[in-house]
Amino acid sequence: MAQDHHSQAHYLHGHAHSNNGRAFAIGITVNLAYLAGEAIAGIFSGSLALLADAGHNVGDVLGLSLSWGAALLGRRQPSGRFTYGLRSSSILAALVNAIILLVVTGGIAWEGIWRLAHPVPVASGIVVAVAAVGIFVNGGTALLFASGTGDLNVKSAFLHLAADALVTAGVVAAGIAIWFTGRLWLDAAVSLVVSAVIVISTWGLLKSAIGLALNAVPEGVDAAAVRSYLLAVPGVTGLHDLHIWGMSTTETALTCHLIMPGGHPGDAALNELAQQLHRRFGIHHATIQIELADTDEACALTPEHVV
Repeated sequence: MAQDHHSQAHYLHGHAHSNNGRAFAIGITVNLAYLAGEAIAGIFSGSLALLADAGHNVGDVLGLSLSWGAALLGRRQPSGRFTYGLRSSSILAALVNAIILLVVTGGIAWEGIWRLAHPVPVASGIVVAVAAVGIFVNGGTALLFASGTGDLNVKSAFLHLAADALVTAGVVAAGIAIWFTGRLWLDAAVSLVVSAVIVISTWGLLKSAIGLALNAVPEGVDAAAVRSYLLAVPGVTGLHDLHIWGMSTTETALTCHLIMPGGHPGDAALNELAQQLHRRFGIHHATIQIELADTDEACALTPEHVV
């Protein structure tokens, strides 16, 4: 009786997690202090633009806290139940981060539209002074995360803070314009521009986070190129059940079945293949099953629609 010979090779790249704990702690503390002052100034000055920016900063603090928590959870070791550990918590954090931003932005935009028709007095001097401080607070904090934007979780924190710096610069411009022209509607107009900037900067983050949450091929990984590379491996005559997905916002996994009628290539060859997948495509965890195709019975997972 002919037997099916199956062999699996597992390669786990020990990815070094960058320690952003200090950056998260500084970012959360500084933004908490600033948003409290900005909210108070917005109330006393009557500026919706300042209150809008303060509301956005609330989202930033929540987002930074979620990102920090996810980064800590991602370092936990695998368990009997969570066999990949809690790496995917970084994906959830990025997704929640984007949703929080869009919800806060919706409230800002709604109030801004109302105030376009019903302008209210604005103490432009206070607006300019407080917003000017915000440029340095948000811009300086964003720089703490600039080196880690390859991680979608860290990128979400960076985008929030960088967008804040740009938006706050717009608030300063509006305050100066109101000061010299007396046109109160400019405050509401800037709040709508703030909303547009946030939506534009957040949309890509939301799209990427949803994709990862649904096990899509991570952005930056060319699935067709991976397939072509595997089919070009010496001895491989076929490939099926290829899956590529993100285990976290920084780590990519792959599973596939390779048909090699000439026989199993050996553990050393499979280990080298896994390392090549990491170097060429950034795939950290590859699981490869070898099939000899030595019987008439095809693998049940051969059809592309079967998963």
